[in-house]
Amino acid sequence: MRKLLVLALVGLVAQLIDGSLGMAYGLTSSTLLLVAGVSPAAASASVHLAEIGTTLAAGVAHWRFGNVDWRVVTRIALPGAIGAFAGATLLSSISTDAAAPWMAGILFTLGAYLLVRFARPLRTDRVGGRLRGRFLGPLGLVAGFVDATGGGGWGPVATPALLVSGRMEPRKVIGSVDTAEFVVAGAASVGFLIGLGSEGFLLPTVAALLIGGLIAAPLAAWLVRIVPAQLLGAAVGGVIVLTNARTLIRSAGLDGPVRPVMYALLAAGWLAALVLAVRALRRTRRARAEAASASPAATMPAEFPDVASAGAVAADLAATGTPTRR
Repeated sequence: MRKLLVLALVGLVAQLIDGSLGMAYGLTSSTLLLVAGVSPAAASASVHLAEIGTTLAAGVAHWRFGNVDWRVVTRIALPGAIGAFAGATLLSSISTDAAAPWMAGILFTLGAYLLVRFARPLRTDRVGGRLRGRFLGPLGLVAGFVDATGGGGWGPVATPALLVSGRMEPRKVIGSVDTAEFVVAGAASVGFLIGLGSEGFLLPTVAALLIGGLIAAPLAAWLVRIVPAQLLGAAVGGVIVLTNARTLIRSAGLDGPVRPVMYALLAAGWLAALVLAVRALRRTRRARAEAASASPAATMPAEFPDVASAGAVAADLAATGTPTRR
């Protein structure tokens, strides 16, 4: 019973993170299950089955808050489903011994990417035009495949790509990616059901993760407007990196004094990323305050969260002394 309560709490925290960043539910949940000794395929299968419920709740909540671009959702969800089904089929056919380092490697890489991405401001200068299907289709296909084989990855692949395109408001990027993930999670679950059978799903774990995620989904859709995503992203990335490094180090046979040295280096990198994230967050808030005092009419729109607008505001201030109207 205690274990299920812990898993429910994990599901709640993971959904809060995912709904605020547009990523990391699968990364956080899968990492915990791997540490608990669950096989990679069963961990990914259980997380994706739980995500059917959490992503549906998140999608409805984001829709009610006006965070969804349905054109983008329809063009990224179907390719994502195809990639997820293929990834689930592949992971189901790999032995546990072979899959463990593979999955840990994917999670480690995505965690490191979160550290790098949120340690610095992300510029999102919006330009004219709409996102084309020839961009959204391949993006969804790759993101879906990585998501199923790694136990997570839909958000870390899809969300940054849409943000840096500069053609969508950050809150709509997060809402659209979360909403499309409902279709991706369903396709991955079908793939795991075919490859593993119903015994591949840990139903008590699925139920616990689902309950926690459903509780958090509406709150996360609201938090996306106010949470300091830059600091949260760097913190989550470090946890994922350190946790999955354990599996990789063990698989590589690195023992003795090498292991603590590697952990120390990774911890130092995490600390450096957190410091940089805090500095970037402070620069963003300082730039907004200066812009507001210099020209109240030029105050930045409220829908831009810290992580998405920091680079654009800083660049505009450096070039003109006031932020550009967007």
